[in-house]
Amino acid sequence: MRQDLIWRLQAAGFAGFIGFMRLLGVERASALGGWLLRTLGPKAGTQKTVMRNLRIAFPDMAPAEREALALAQWEQTGRAFAETALMDRLVAEGRIEVVGRERLEAIRESGRPVVFVGGHFANIETLAATIVGAGVPCQITYRAANNPYVDAQIIAARARYGVKLFAPKGGDGARELLAGMARGESVALMNDQKFSEGPEVTFFGQPVNAAPGPSRLALRFGTVLQPMSVVRLPGVRFRVTLYAPIELEKTGDRPADIARGVQAITSFIEARVRENPVDWFWVHRRWPDRVYAALNAE
Repeated sequence: MRQDLIWRLQAAGFAGFIGFMRLLGVERASALGGWLLRTLGPKAGTQKTVMRNLRIAFPDMAPAEREALALAQWEQTGRAFAETALMDRLVAEGRIEVVGRERLEAIRESGRPVVFVGGHFANIETLAATIVGAGVPCQITYRAANNPYVDAQIIAARARYGVKLFAPKGGDGARELLAGMARGESVALMNDQKFSEGPEVTFFGQPVNAAPGPSRLALRFGTVLQPMSVVRLPGVRFRVTLYAPIELEKTGDRPADIARGVQAITSFIEARVRENPVDWFWVHRRWPDRVYAALNAE
């Protein structure tokens, strides 16, 4: 009962936040969220992770430039968090432009599933909104919130702009993904966070482990990996781009085929980070502990 009460209080606070952001409107809510994290983020313990990540990715960057980039990425993260409360309005107001829309149309018309892959850039909700807005049947995967009442609010908020979420858990979740793809439904997966059991590949010249799931699904169903990304534009606007599909080769060596797919996705994400570093989500520990230990030893 105590845990349930805590959850309900948290959910009430979350609902109040959503309501306040919606009262402000898209541009003022985005600006407020950006200001808050630009002010508070550098004071949080996570700032150390941000700075270490930037040192790993851009070892030759001047310290002052890294400091400025760290501050700017906090603002971007705050804006994205606040904008989540108003994504339905952002979509309705036509604030998302799409480059490569014909790829989505071709996927929809083919009736064959693909595996959409991407990373945590700018506002990742724009990717899901773009996929479903094009009429592509797709399972949008996400990590469910620990608080079930908050999770229900998140699901309801995303449903307002057509996104139906799916939180795979264990074997049952994997079976549902497979069943959906067998029905011709695509799946969308983020592939830029730490996954300790995945194949080891290279990211910014350093070893990382990445989830093999997208490559496994593409190989199993004989389909492509469809990379997507998004950049933030002035005026709370976004440009979503669909890139050339990544076609995986079946050589008979399945682990090697999967590893090549994982590396291809990781290389794609690195290229997007290099193009627009301020848009990436720098606050998570992307590299293994030994990379951070070596950094601290310098």
